[in-house]
Amino acid sequence: MNSALQVLIDRGFVKQCTDFEALSDLMDKESVKFYLGVDPTGRSIHIGHMVPFFAMHHMQNAGHRPVALVGGGTAMIGDPSGKTEMRKMLSVEEIRSNSAALKDQLGTVVDFSEQPEPPKGKAIMLNNYDWLGTLNYIEFLRDIGRHFSVNRMLTFESYKQRLERGLSFIEFNYQLLQSFDYLTLYRNEQCRLQIGGDDQWGNIVAGIELIRRIEGSECFGLTFNLITRSDGQKMGKSEKGAVFLDPELFSPYDFFQYWRNVNDEDVIKFMKLFTFLSLEEIEGYDKATININETKERLAYEQTKIIHGELEAEKALQAAKAVFSAGMPVAKEGLPSIELDKAKLDEGIGALELFSMTELCKTNSDARRLVEQGGATINEQKITDIKQVIDSKWIQDGELLLKAGKKRYFRITVK
Repeated sequence: MNSALQVLIDRGFVKQCTDFEALSDLMDKESVKFYLGVDPTGRSIHIGHMVPFFAMHHMQNAGHRPVALVGGGTAMIGDPSGKTEMRKMLSVEEIRSNSAALKDQLGTVVDFSEQPEPPKGKAIMLNNYDWLGTLNYIEFLRDIGRHFSVNRMLTFESYKQRLERGLSFIEFNYQLLQSFDYLTLYRNEQCRLQIGGDDQWGNIVAGIELIRRIEGSECFGLTFNLITRSDGQKMGKSEKGAVFLDPELFSPYDFFQYWRNVNDEDVIKFMKLFTFLSLEEIEGYDKATININETKERLAYEQTKIIHGELEAEKALQAAKAVFSAGMPVAKEGLPSIELDKAKLDEGIGALELFSMTELCKTNSDARRLVEQGGATINEQKITDIKQVIDSKWIQDGELLLKAGKKRYFRITVK
């Protein structure tokens, strides 16, 4: 087996391949250009979307050449794969804005520099709107559509799941467009491999068949496991919602805490998938003599360092140690925080309103439930009265430290 493929298998990425043996032989002979698509349906992707990009990182390090394909064209339709209902339609302006935000986020894992240091293969980012946006519909149906069997398309799981709820004609075209992407990248960039989550299997196979029919060439598909947590929840979901990479949507501290609090059964698996630690070093953590909390802390630190940088990882680590240590004697700068004018506190603010101003509670109703369930504290003093008023007397060391439950903290600095 080709060494790069073996790394992906050993780290737990791989689900299916159209032809392992032939792809392995090709990757042994030459540097293979491969691509992965990402639709810019929001201003940030979440960590669950990043599994294929971590795989892309390992393949790039082995000298193969990645293409990150932003779906500026396909995002205007929406992929039905894995979706129970039709996606919201986005405007061209929204798609362009979202597309611009993706490269920096993906660049934390994939090297897009002009001259990456060997043995890395050069990575590029393209946008499929460049060729889909100018398509002539009649010509597209004649040249591309005629190669697709509706009966064959309906056998793919992504379409079968949607038939009961309704599948729009515009979504039915998605597979044709993604297949055309693969054909275009084969022609223009000599891409021989498409990678993606296993929900993309049908679309990838359709693209390979289109290339074979039109160009008479053999291309390949490689899909990765759709990662779930041991409790059955989707990867990248938390109590606060999606674990976004954008620090304005999900703070580096909360990002750190998400990884620090994963289930014990998931730690080693996530280390293999979501860090760049060697398998030998990870194996050292998979021993009964190693404290599981130390292992979780290393996972959280490494993942936060990759996505948000070493400085933010260090701040989050120190903040975590501070809030979980007795008396919290060290600085807490890494915690999510806001500033509040002292004059407002002098007047007094209801505890429910104060909590709902933070990331701990979305609404006053959330804050009320938190207090009634005994999970709200301010500066280690439990709030038991929903009518409690917080004023300047509550300030300690120029701040208020709010806590929801046992593990979620928020810092309010008073100016």
